[in-house]
Amino acid sequence: MFEKNYNPKEFEEKIYEKWENEGDFMPDMKSDKDAFAIVIPPPNVTGYLHMGHALDNTLQDILIRYNRMLGKKVLWQPGTDHAGIATQMVVEKQLAKEGLTRHDLGRKKFIETVWKWKAHSGGTICKQLRR
Repeated sequence: MFEKNYNPKEFEEKIYEKWENEGDFMPDMKSDKDAFAIVIPPPNVTGYLHMGHALDNTLQDILIRYNRMLGKKVLWQPGTDHAGIATQMVVEKQLAKEGLTRHDLGRKKFIETVWKWKAHSGGTICKQLRR
């Protein structure tokens, strides 16, 4: 019997893991069909994805899956732009809440702080893209 409400957490993680383990996202390099690619700038590491990202990535996902079903050599490799000015601005806003500036930290410490933010936020964004 089906549940009244669908709970995606019960199924989606296991299914996605199975797809990754079976290489379903890897292009068929033996195919004699054309290759297909979408080249876009990745989202900045600014925290979390928003509805604009959801729309854009959904459209890309549809095009990628469609071309994969046509047998084309397809590889869609989403990622994040971890060196962007937008990322720097987020970190600077966080520092301002503590009464600090990037100049107070110095170049080396500020860069370390940005990389820590990238590790935290970038991981979140990549997980969101997978979902």
